[in-house]
Amino acid sequence: MWPWDHVAVAYVCFSLYARLRGERPSTVAAVAVFAAALAPDLIDKPLAWYFSVLPSGRSLGHSLFTAAAATASAAAVQAVTRARGLTAAVAIGWVSHLLGDVAYPLVVKGDLRVGFLLWPIVPAGDSSSPGAIGHVSELFAAFLEYLATPAGATYLLLDAALLSAALVLWIADGTPGIGLVARRSAPEER
Repeated sequence: MWPWDHVAVAYVCFSLYARLRGERPSTVAAVAVFAAALAPDLIDKPLAWYFSVLPSGRSLGHSLFTAAAATASAAAVQAVTRARGLTAAVAIGWVSHLLGDVAYPLVVKGDLRVGFLLWPIVPAGDSSSPGAIGHVSELFAAFLEYLATPAGATYLLLDAALLSAALVLWIADGTPGIGLVARRSAPEER
């Protein structure tokens, strides 16, 4: 999945979870779900593609063991700070990323891959790639080729619906997190 899809799926799932509890996502939870939805790739891709520290772009960050550790860490932080929804946001963001990385190749290519979820118990496939830029270029070219097919056109419509749903939910939730971004980007007064 592409990063924006990971974020959209995670936010939709978390927003629906919060609504079922009669709540709306807080700023802390919205930022946490965003970060957790991207974390597996932010951990694995640089460490595998740039630094060759990990065997694959789906290994450490994509492991259920790491997801469990991140969720436990969020629970500890939530217990100390009383940050409402933090644990659920991290769990939902991280796990939705992993499920998306299982579902995407299954839907697009009919290829079921789940071994990376149990890394390091199950070895990750070696991703000897032409570096990060080369690898992303290959992925993007294959994606464009897929979009030219009838299945790709359907995917594009469903993806647009997903992104729209996430945006509508985020707006309906009061755009949590936008105030944090606005405060950070505002120039300081002297």
